[in-house]
Amino acid sequence: MSIFIALPVVLYGQFESADRQMRELVTRAIRDRSTLIAEALAPRLGSLDRDGQATLSAELAKYTSDGTVLKLMFQPGEERHAGRFYFVASAPTIRAAEVASELDELEHRGILQRISDACMWDAANEIRYRQADGTVELLTSVIPIRARGGCWVLTSTHTTSDFLNTSIGRPYWETREIRVAAAIYLVLAVMALLVAVSIRFSLRRFRSVAAEISQGRIGDDAFSHRNTVPELASVARDFDKLVRDLREVSRQIRQSAEDNAHSFKTPLATIRSALEPIRRLVPIDNTRARRALEIVDSAVGRLLDLVIAAQRQDISTADLLDAPRLPVDLDALIGDTALHFREILNERDIRLVRRIHEPAVVRAGHGTLDAVLQCVLENAISFSPRGGTITVTLSSAGSGVELAIEDDGPGVSADALPHLFERGYSSRPPGDPDRPASGHAGLGLWIVRRNVEALGGRVQAANRSDGGLSITIWLPRTGPRD
Repeated sequence: MSIFIALPVVLYGQFESADRQMRELVTRAIRDRSTLIAEALAPRLGSLDRDGQATLSAELAKYTSDGTVLKLMFQPGEERHAGRFYFVASAPTIRAAEVASELDELEHRGILQRISDACMWDAANEIRYRQADGTVELLTSVIPIRARGGCWVLTSTHTTSDFLNTSIGRPYWETREIRVAAAIYLVLAVMALLVAVSIRFSLRRFRSVAAEISQGRIGDDAFSHRNTVPELASVARDFDKLVRDLREVSRQIRQSAEDNAHSFKTPLATIRSALEPIRRLVPIDNTRARRALEIVDSAVGRLLDLVIAAQRQDISTADLLDAPRLPVDLDALIGDTALHFREILNERDIRLVRRIHEPAVVRAGHGTLDAVLQCVLENAISFSPRGGTITVTLSSAGSGVELAIEDDGPGVSADALPHLFERGYSSRPPGDPDRPASGHAGLGLWIVRRNVEALGGRVQAANRSDGGLSITIWLPRTGPRD
Protein backbone atom coordinates (compact mmCIF):
# COMPACT_ATOMS: atom_id res chain seq x y z
CA MET A 1 0.00 0.00 0.00
CA SER A 2 2.80 2.42 0.89
CA ILE A 3 4.54 1.69 -2.44
CA PHE A 4 1.26 2.30 -4.29
CA ILE A 5 1.04 5.74 -2.64
CA ALA A 6 4.73 6.66 -2.80
CA LEU A 7 5.33 5.65 -6.43
CA PRO A 8 3.30 8.47 -8.07
CA VAL A 9 4.90 11.01 -5.71
CA VAL A 10 8.39 9.88 -6.68
CA LEU A 11 7.54 9.80 -10.39
CA TYR A 12 5.93 13.23 -10.19
CA GLY A 13 9.10 14.63 -8.64
CA GLN A 14 11.26 13.11 -11.37
CA PHE A 15 9.02 14.32 -14.20
CA GLU A 16 8.71 17.78 -12.66
CA SER A 17 12.50 18.03 -12.48
CA ALA A 18 12.76 17.05 -16.16
CA ASP A 19 10.06 19.59 -17.07
CA ARG A 20 11.89 22.29 -15.12
CA GLN A 21 15.01 21.66 -17.15
CA MET A 22 12.96 21.75 -20.34
CA ARG A 23 11.42 25.07 -19.30
CA GLU A 24 14.86 26.53 -18.76
CA LEU A 25 15.99 25.35 -22.19
CA VAL A 26 12.88 26.73 -23.90
CA THR A 27 13.14 30.06 -22.07
CA ARG A 28 16.79 30.37 -23.06
CA ALA A 29 15.90 29.53 -26.68
CA ILE A 30 13.22 32.23 -26.72
CA ARG A 31 15.62 34.76 -25.29
CA ASP A 32 18.28 33.84 -27.85
CA ARG A 33 15.74 34.13 -30.68
CA SER A 34 14.66 37.55 -29.49
CA THR A 35 18.33 38.56 -29.27
CA LEU A 36 18.91 37.45 -32.86
CA ILE A 37 15.90 39.48 -34.01
CA ALA A 38 17.26 42.50 -32.16
CA GLU A 39 20.69 42.08 -33.76
CA ALA A 40 19.05 41.81 -37.18
CA LEU A 41 17.21 45.11 -36.57
CA ALA A 42 20.18 46.99 -35.13
CA PRO A 43 21.73 48.10 -38.49
CA ARG A 44 18.44 49.71 -39.58
CA LEU A 45 17.89 51.65 -36.37
CA GLY A 46 20.78 54.08 -36.81
CA SER A 47 19.34 55.91 -39.86
CA LEU A 48 15.55 56.05 -40.17
CA ASP A 49 13.65 58.34 -42.53
CA ARG A 50 10.10 59.61 -42.15
CA ASP A 51 8.65 56.31 -43.37
CA GLY A 52 10.89 54.36 -41.00
CA GLN A 53 8.04 53.29 -38.72
CA ALA A 54 6.23 51.51 -41.53
CA THR A 55 9.48 49.94 -42.68
CA LEU A 56 10.22 48.67 -39.17
CA SER A 57 6.70 47.25 -38.80
CA ALA A 58 7.16 45.36 -42.06
CA GLU A 59 10.55 44.14 -40.87
CA LEU A 60 9.09 42.96 -37.57
CA ALA A 61 6.30 41.11 -39.39
CA LYS A 62 8.91 38.76 -40.88
CA TYR A 63 9.47 37.24 -37.42
CA THR A 64 5.85 36.82 -36.22
CA SER A 65 4.75 33.89 -38.33
CA ASP A 66 4.68 31.61 -35.21
CA GLY A 67 2.32 33.91 -33.28
CA THR A 68 5.03 35.98 -31.61
CA VAL A 69 4.05 39.59 -30.83
CA LEU A 70 6.94 42.07 -31.33
CA LYS A 71 7.03 45.68 -30.16
CA LEU A 72 9.83 48.17 -30.76
CA MET A 73 10.21 51.13 -28.43
CA PHE A 74 12.72 54.00 -28.31
CA GLN A 75 14.13 56.17 -25.57
CA PRO A 76 16.07 59.23 -26.78
CA GLY A 77 19.43 59.76 -25.16
CA GLU A 78 18.53 63.14 -23.68
CA GLU A 79 15.44 61.60 -21.99
CA ARG A 80 17.26 58.60 -20.62
CA HIS A 81 16.88 59.68 -17.02
CA ALA A 82 13.27 60.74 -17.49
CA GLY A 83 12.23 57.16 -18.17
CA ARG A 84 10.12 58.19 -21.21
CA PHE A 85 9.70 55.77 -24.13
CA TYR A 86 8.16 56.20 -27.57
CA PHE A 87 6.17 53.44 -29.26
CA VAL A 88 7.83 53.06 -32.68
CA ALA A 89 6.57 49.88 -34.36
CA SER A 90 4.85 46.54 -33.70
CA ALA A 91 3.89 43.34 -35.41
CA PRO A 92 1.05 42.69 -35.67
CA THR A 93 0.48 46.41 -36.31
CA ILE A 94 -1.28 48.46 -33.64
CA ARG A 95 -3.43 51.39 -34.73
CA ALA A 96 -2.47 54.85 -33.54
CA ALA A 97 -5.61 55.13 -31.42
CA GLU A 98 -4.61 51.99 -29.51
CA VAL A 99 -1.07 53.06 -28.67
CA ALA A 100 -2.05 54.92 -25.48
CA SER A 101 -3.99 51.95 -24.09
CA GLU A 102 -1.11 49.65 -25.06
CA LEU A 103 1.34 51.81 -23.12
CA ASP A 104 -1.01 51.85 -20.14
CA GLU A 105 -1.13 48.02 -20.26
CA LEU A 106 2.65 47.83 -20.39
CA GLU A 107 2.84 50.19 -17.44
CA HIS A 108 0.27 48.15 -15.52
CA ARG A 109 2.14 44.89 -16.14
CA GLY A 110 5.44 46.39 -15.05
CA ILE A 111 6.96 45.94 -18.48
CA LEU A 112 7.84 49.63 -18.90
CA GLN A 113 9.89 49.47 -15.72
CA ARG A 114 11.65 46.37 -17.04
CA ILE A 115 12.31 48.25 -20.30
CA SER A 116 13.82 51.16 -18.39
CA ASP A 117 16.00 48.78 -16.37
CA ALA A 118 17.09 47.02 -19.56
CA CYS A 119 18.28 50.32 -21.04
CA MET A 120 19.99 51.39 -17.85
CA TRP A 121 21.85 48.15 -17.26
CA ASP A 122 22.02 46.98 -20.84
CA ALA A 123 20.68 43.56 -19.83
CA ALA A 124 17.90 41.38 -21.19
CA ASN A 125 15.00 40.38 -18.99
CA GLU A 126 11.81 38.27 -18.96
CA ILE A 127 8.41 38.76 -17.38
CA ARG A 128 5.37 36.47 -17.21
CA TYR A 129 1.80 37.67 -16.75
CA ARG A 130 -1.74 36.70 -17.56
CA GLN A 131 -4.11 38.48 -19.87
CA ALA A 132 -6.90 40.52 -18.42
CA ASP A 133 -9.37 37.62 -18.64
CA GLY A 134 -6.86 35.38 -16.78
CA THR A 135 -7.07 32.54 -19.30
CA VAL A 136 -3.78 32.84 -21.22
CA GLU A 137 -0.38 33.47 -19.71
CA LEU A 138 2.20 35.40 -21.68
CA LEU A 139 5.99 35.45 -21.58
CA THR A 140 7.66 38.70 -22.64
CA SER A 141 11.36 39.02 -23.36
CA VAL A 142 12.89 42.49 -23.09
CA ILE A 143 15.99 42.96 -25.26
CA PRO A 144 17.89 46.32 -25.26
CA ILE A 145 19.44 47.47 -28.58
CA ARG A 146 22.19 50.07 -28.45
CA ALA A 147 22.08 52.41 -31.45
CA ARG A 148 22.84 56.01 -32.34
CA GLY A 149 20.66 58.57 -30.63
CA GLY A 150 19.30 56.56 -27.74
CA CYS A 151 18.20 53.16 -26.49
CA TRP A 152 15.97 50.88 -28.50
CA VAL A 153 14.10 48.03 -26.79
CA LEU A 154 12.51 45.04 -28.47
CA THR A 155 9.80 43.16 -26.58
CA SER A 156 8.93 39.68 -27.73
CA THR A 157 5.69 38.23 -26.32
CA HIS A 158 4.71 34.54 -26.56
CA THR A 159 1.84 32.42 -25.34
CA THR A 160 3.43 30.07 -22.79
CA SER A 161 1.16 27.12 -23.62
CA ASP A 162 2.75 26.85 -27.07
CA PHE A 163 6.25 26.08 -25.78
CA LEU A 164 6.79 22.42 -26.63
CA ASN A 165 4.02 21.30 -24.23
CA THR A 166 6.03 22.36 -21.20
CA SER A 167 4.50 23.85 -18.06
CA ILE A 168 5.91 27.32 -18.61
CA GLY A 169 3.60 29.78 -16.96
CA ARG A 170 1.59 27.24 -14.94
CA PRO A 171 2.07 24.61 -12.23
CA TYR A 172 3.33 21.31 -13.51
CA TRP A 173 0.29 19.45 -12.20
CA GLU A 174 -1.91 21.53 -14.55
CA THR A 175 -0.28 20.10 -17.66
CA ARG A 176 -2.33 17.83 -19.85
CA GLU A 177 0.03 14.88 -19.48
CA ILE A 178 -0.07 14.98 -15.68
CA ARG A 179 -3.84 15.25 -15.64
CA VAL A 180 -4.17 12.30 -18.00
CA ALA A 181 -1.69 10.31 -15.91
CA ALA A 182 -3.56 11.24 -12.73
CA ALA A 183 -6.85 10.15 -14.28
CA ILE A 184 -5.33 6.81 -15.32
CA TYR A 185 -3.84 6.37 -11.87
CA LEU A 186 -7.18 7.09 -10.20
CA VAL A 187 -8.92 4.59 -12.47
CA LEU A 188 -6.28 1.97 -11.62
CA ALA A 189 -6.57 2.84 -7.92
CA VAL A 190 -10.35 2.40 -8.05
CA MET A 191 -9.94 -0.90 -9.89
CA ALA A 192 -7.35 -2.07 -7.34
CA LEU A 193 -9.65 -1.02 -4.51
CA LEU A 194 -12.57 -2.91 -6.06
CA VAL A 195 -10.39 -5.99 -6.49
CA ALA A 196 -9.20 -5.70 -2.88
CA VAL A 197 -12.77 -5.31 -1.61
CA SER A 198 -13.88 -8.26 -3.72
CA ILE A 199 -11.05 -10.41 -2.39
CA ARG A 200 -11.81 -9.28 1.15
CA PHE A 201 -15.46 -10.28 0.80
CA SER A 202 -14.40 -13.59 -0.74
CA LEU A 203 -12.01 -14.26 2.15
CA ARG A 204 -14.77 -13.46 4.62
CA ARG A 205 -16.98 -15.86 2.71
CA PHE A 206 -14.23 -18.48 2.89
CA ARG A 207 -14.01 -17.85 6.63
CA SER A 208 -17.74 -18.46 6.97
CA VAL A 209 -17.45 -21.63 4.90
CA ALA A 210 -14.60 -22.87 7.11
CA ALA A 211 -16.74 -22.27 10.22
CA GLU A 212 -19.65 -24.18 8.70
CA ILE A 213 -17.36 -27.04 7.68
CA SER A 214 -15.99 -27.28 11.22
CA GLN A 215 -19.56 -27.50 12.51
CA GLY A 216 -20.52 -30.16 9.97
CA ARG A 217 -23.21 -28.04 8.31
CA ILE A 218 -22.03 -28.40 4.69
CA GLY A 219 -20.48 -31.16 2.65
CA ASP A 220 -17.63 -31.49 0.18
CA ASP A 221 -16.47 -28.83 -2.31
CA ALA A 222 -18.04 -26.09 -0.18
CA PHE A 223 -15.36 -23.52 -1.02
CA SER A 224 -15.80 -23.98 -4.78
CA HIS A 225 -19.58 -23.76 -4.51
CA ARG A 226 -19.48 -20.55 -2.46
CA ASN A 227 -16.71 -18.80 -4.42
CA THR A 228 -17.78 -15.96 -6.74
CA VAL A 229 -14.36 -14.60 -7.79
CA PRO A 230 -12.86 -16.41 -10.82
CA GLU A 231 -9.33 -15.48 -9.73
CA LEU A 232 -9.82 -17.43 -6.49
CA ALA A 233 -11.20 -20.56 -8.13
CA SER A 234 -7.91 -22.44 -7.88
CA VAL A 235 -7.56 -21.38 -4.23
CA ALA A 236 -11.07 -22.66 -3.50
CA ARG A 237 -10.26 -26.00 -5.14
CA ASP A 238 -7.09 -26.28 -3.06
CA PHE A 239 -9.07 -25.57 0.12
CA ASP A 240 -11.62 -28.22 -0.81
CA LYS A 241 -8.82 -30.71 -1.41
CA LEU A 242 -7.31 -29.80 1.94
CA VAL A 243 -10.64 -30.47 3.67
CA ARG A 244 -10.93 -33.85 1.97
CA ASP A 245 -7.35 -34.69 2.91
CA LEU A 246 -7.96 -33.73 6.54
CA ARG A 247 -11.05 -35.91 6.69
CA GLU A 248 -9.14 -38.80 5.20
CA VAL A 249 -6.30 -38.28 7.68
CA SER A 250 -8.83 -38.18 10.51
CA ARG A 251 -10.35 -41.47 9.36
CA GLN A 252 -6.93 -43.08 9.10
CA ILE A 253 -5.95 -41.87 12.59
CA ARG A 254 -9.11 -43.38 14.09
CA GLN A 255 -8.58 -46.63 12.24
CA SER A 256 -4.92 -46.75 13.25
CA ALA A 257 -5.78 -46.00 16.90
CA GLU A 258 -8.29 -48.85 17.00
CA ASP A 259 -5.95 -51.29 15.25
CA ASN A 260 -2.96 -50.43 17.44
CA ALA A 261 -4.99 -50.59 20.66
CA HIS A 262 -6.40 -53.98 19.68
CA SER A 263 -2.95 -55.26 18.70
CA PHE A 264 -1.44 -54.27 22.07
CA LYS A 265 -4.36 -55.05 24.37
CA THR A 266 -4.73 -58.67 23.26
CA PRO A 267 -1.19 -59.86 24.14
CA LEU A 268 -1.14 -57.74 27.32
CA ALA A 269 -4.43 -59.26 28.45
CA THR A 270 -3.00 -62.70 27.69
CA ILE A 271 0.10 -61.96 29.79
CA ARG A 272 -2.03 -60.71 32.68
CA SER A 273 -4.31 -63.77 32.58
CA ALA A 274 -1.27 -66.07 32.42
CA LEU A 275 0.11 -64.52 35.60
CA GLU A 276 -2.78 -65.82 37.70
CA PRO A 277 -1.90 -69.56 37.62
CA ILE A 278 1.76 -68.67 38.12
CA ARG A 279 0.87 -66.54 41.16
CA ARG A 280 -1.08 -69.47 42.66
CA LEU A 281 1.83 -71.83 42.19
CA VAL A 282 4.38 -69.57 43.85
CA PRO A 283 4.74 -70.35 47.57
CA ILE A 284 3.69 -67.62 49.96
CA ASP A 285 7.06 -67.57 51.65
CA ASN A 286 8.86 -66.96 48.35
CA THR A 287 8.78 -63.17 48.64
CA ARG A 288 11.27 -62.62 45.89
CA ALA A 289 9.18 -64.48 43.30
CA ARG A 290 5.99 -62.79 44.44
CA ARG A 291 7.68 -59.40 44.22
CA ALA A 292 8.74 -60.21 40.66
CA LEU A 293 5.15 -61.13 39.79
CA GLU A 294 3.90 -57.85 41.24
CA ILE A 295 6.44 -55.93 39.16
CA VAL A 296 5.37 -57.76 36.01
CA ASP A 297 1.69 -57.20 36.79
CA SER A 298 2.33 -53.48 37.46
CA ALA A 299 4.29 -53.13 34.24
CA VAL A 300 1.50 -54.81 32.26
CA GLY A 301 -1.03 -52.51 33.88
CA ARG A 302 1.06 -49.49 33.00
CA LEU A 303 1.38 -50.67 29.42
CA LEU A 304 -2.39 -51.10 29.20
CA ASP A 305 -2.88 -47.59 30.57
CA LEU A 306 -0.39 -46.23 28.05
CA VAL A 307 -2.18 -48.00 25.22
CA ILE A 308 -5.52 -46.56 26.40
CA ALA A 309 -3.99 -43.07 26.73
CA ALA A 310 -2.46 -43.29 23.26
CA GLN A 311 -5.76 -44.46 21.79
CA ARG A 312 -7.62 -41.63 23.51
CA GLN A 313 -5.07 -39.12 22.27
CA ASP A 314 -5.33 -40.34 18.66
CA ILE A 315 -9.11 -40.31 18.72
CA SER A 316 -9.09 -36.84 20.24
CA THR A 317 -6.73 -35.67 17.49
CA ALA A 318 -9.01 -37.16 14.85
CA ASP A 319 -12.00 -35.41 16.40
CA LEU A 320 -10.21 -32.07 16.22
CA LEU A 321 -9.47 -32.60 12.52
CA ASP A 322 -12.94 -33.74 11.51
CA ALA A 323 -15.72 -33.43 14.01
CA PRO A 324 -18.81 -31.24 13.59
CA ARG A 325 -19.16 -28.56 16.25
CA LEU A 326 -22.45 -29.30 17.99
CA PRO A 327 -24.16 -27.55 20.90
CA VAL A 328 -22.95 -29.01 24.20
CA ASP A 329 -24.81 -28.39 27.47
CA LEU A 330 -22.01 -28.08 30.05
CA ASP A 331 -24.37 -28.66 32.98
CA ALA A 332 -25.47 -31.99 31.53
CA LEU A 333 -21.90 -32.88 30.61
CA ILE A 334 -20.72 -32.29 34.17
CA GLY A 335 -23.50 -34.55 35.45
CA ASP A 336 -22.64 -37.36 33.02
CA THR A 337 -18.95 -37.14 33.87
CA ALA A 338 -19.72 -37.26 37.60
CA LEU A 339 -21.67 -40.49 37.04
CA HIS A 340 -18.66 -41.90 35.19
CA PHE A 341 -16.49 -41.40 38.30
CA ARG A 342 -19.18 -42.26 40.85
CA GLU A 343 -17.68 -45.57 41.92
CA ILE A 344 -14.14 -44.29 42.47
CA LEU A 345 -15.52 -41.21 44.28
CA ASN A 346 -17.48 -43.45 46.63
CA GLU A 347 -14.53 -45.81 47.09
CA ARG A 348 -12.24 -42.98 48.17
CA ASP A 349 -14.97 -41.08 50.04
CA ILE A 350 -14.47 -37.96 47.93
CA ARG A 351 -17.35 -35.49 47.72
CA LEU A 352 -18.11 -33.80 44.38
CA VAL A 353 -19.84 -30.43 44.72
CA ARG A 354 -21.41 -28.80 41.68
CA ARG A 355 -22.07 -25.05 41.61
CA ILE A 356 -23.96 -24.20 38.46
CA HIS A 357 -24.71 -20.49 38.45
CA GLU A 358 -26.45 -20.56 35.08
CA PRO A 359 -26.93 -22.99 32.19
CA ALA A 360 -24.23 -22.76 29.54
CA VAL A 361 -24.15 -24.10 25.99
CA VAL A 362 -21.00 -24.05 23.85
CA ARG A 363 -20.11 -25.59 20.49
CA ALA A 364 -17.64 -28.44 20.46
CA GLY A 365 -16.84 -31.59 18.56
CA HIS A 366 -18.26 -34.87 19.76
CA GLY A 367 -16.20 -36.13 22.69
CA THR A 368 -13.85 -33.11 22.73
CA LEU A 369 -15.16 -31.59 25.96
CA ASP A 370 -15.89 -35.04 27.41
CA ALA A 371 -12.16 -35.80 27.22
CA VAL A 372 -11.33 -32.41 28.76
CA LEU A 373 -13.63 -32.80 31.75
CA GLN A 374 -12.69 -36.44 32.32
CA CYS A 375 -8.95 -35.65 32.30
CA VAL A 376 -9.30 -32.74 34.74
CA LEU A 377 -11.58 -34.67 37.12
CA GLU A 378 -9.38 -37.75 36.96
CA ASN A 379 -6.39 -35.56 37.82
CA ALA A 380 -8.27 -33.94 40.71
CA ILE A 381 -9.47 -37.31 42.08
CA SER A 382 -6.00 -38.86 41.92
CA PHE A 383 -4.51 -36.02 43.97
CA SER A 384 -7.39 -35.56 46.43
CA PRO A 385 -6.98 -37.14 49.87
CA ARG A 386 -9.55 -39.60 51.19
CA GLY A 387 -12.56 -37.73 52.47
CA GLY A 388 -11.63 -34.63 50.39
CA THR A 389 -13.88 -32.39 48.30
CA ILE A 390 -13.80 -31.51 44.62
CA THR A 391 -15.75 -28.41 43.60
CA VAL A 392 -16.92 -27.83 40.04
CA THR A 393 -18.10 -24.27 39.38
CA LEU A 394 -19.76 -23.12 36.14
CA SER A 395 -20.36 -19.39 35.68
CA SER A 396 -20.61 -16.70 33.03
CA ALA A 397 -17.42 -14.81 32.11
CA GLY A 398 -17.67 -12.04 29.55
CA SER A 399 -18.53 -13.43 26.12
CA GLY A 400 -17.98 -16.99 27.30
CA VAL A 401 -18.30 -19.35 30.23
CA GLU A 402 -15.84 -20.29 32.93
CA LEU A 403 -15.47 -23.79 34.32
CA ALA A 404 -13.37 -24.15 37.48
CA ILE A 405 -12.38 -27.51 39.07
CA GLU A 406 -10.81 -27.24 42.55
CA ASP A 407 -9.44 -30.03 44.75
CA ASP A 408 -8.02 -30.43 48.26
CA GLY A 409 -4.77 -32.05 47.14
CA PRO A 410 -1.22 -30.93 47.82
CA GLY A 411 -1.16 -28.50 44.90
CA VAL A 412 1.83 -28.02 42.63
CA SER A 413 5.20 -26.47 43.33
CA ALA A 414 5.85 -23.02 41.90
CA ASP A 415 8.54 -24.44 39.60
CA ALA A 416 6.25 -27.13 38.20
CA LEU A 417 3.18 -24.93 37.69
CA PRO A 418 4.29 -23.41 34.32
CA HIS A 419 4.96 -26.91 32.92
CA LEU A 420 1.73 -28.53 34.06
CA PHE A 421 0.12 -28.58 30.59
CA GLU A 422 3.19 -29.67 28.70
CA ARG A 423 3.22 -32.96 26.84
CA GLY A 424 4.67 -35.84 28.86
CA TYR A 425 5.05 -33.80 32.05
CA SER A 426 3.87 -35.34 35.36
CA SER A 427 4.27 -34.02 38.89
CA ARG A 428 3.10 -37.22 40.61
CA PRO A 429 5.48 -38.37 43.34
CA PRO A 430 6.56 -42.00 42.95
CA GLY A 431 5.70 -44.58 45.57
CA ASP A 432 2.54 -42.93 46.93
CA PRO A 433 -0.17 -45.65 47.15
CA ASP A 434 -2.99 -43.08 47.08
CA ARG A 435 -1.55 -41.32 44.01
CA PRO A 436 0.26 -44.00 42.06
CA ALA A 437 2.52 -42.90 39.22
CA SER A 438 1.65 -45.90 37.11
CA GLY A 439 -1.17 -45.44 34.63
CA HIS A 440 -0.30 -41.84 33.85
CA ALA A 441 1.85 -40.80 30.89
CA GLY A 442 1.67 -37.05 31.40
CA LEU A 443 -0.75 -36.63 28.47
CA GLY A 444 -4.02 -35.80 30.25
CA LEU A 445 -3.55 -32.10 30.93
CA TRP A 446 -1.75 -31.67 27.63
CA ILE A 447 -4.87 -33.04 25.88
CA VAL A 448 -6.96 -30.64 27.97
CA ARG A 449 -5.03 -27.60 26.80
CA ARG A 450 -4.94 -28.75 23.17
CA ASN A 451 -8.69 -29.39 23.02
CA VAL A 452 -9.64 -26.19 24.84
CA GLU A 453 -7.44 -24.00 22.63
CA ALA A 454 -8.78 -25.73 19.52
CA LEU A 455 -12.25 -24.57 20.59
CA GLY A 456 -11.02 -20.99 20.94
CA GLY A 457 -10.72 -21.12 24.73
CA ARG A 458 -7.92 -21.06 27.27
CA VAL A 459 -6.96 -23.00 30.38
CA GLN A 460 -4.80 -22.15 33.37
CA ALA A 461 -3.85 -23.66 36.71
CA ALA A 462 -3.16 -22.03 40.07
CA ASN A 463 -2.59 -23.15 43.64
CA ARG A 464 -5.42 -22.37 46.03
CA SER A 465 -4.67 -20.18 49.02
CA ASP A 466 -6.10 -22.78 51.44
CA GLY A 467 -4.41 -25.74 49.72
CA GLY A 468 -5.10 -27.70 46.59
CA LEU A 469 -5.09 -26.96 42.88
CA SER A 470 -7.58 -24.97 40.80
CA ILE A 471 -7.86 -25.49 37.03
CA THR A 472 -9.91 -22.84 35.23
CA ILE A 473 -11.22 -23.31 31.69
CA TRP A 474 -12.69 -20.44 29.67
CA LEU A 475 -14.75 -21.27 26.57
CA PRO A 476 -16.60 -19.00 24.12
CA ARG A 477 -20.34 -19.47 24.09
CA THR A 478 -20.06 -20.18 20.37
CA GLY A 479 -17.22 -21.96 18.61
CA PRO A 480 -14.37 -20.00 16.97
CA ARG A 481 -15.32 -18.23 13.74
CA ASP A 482 -18.98 -18.97 14.38
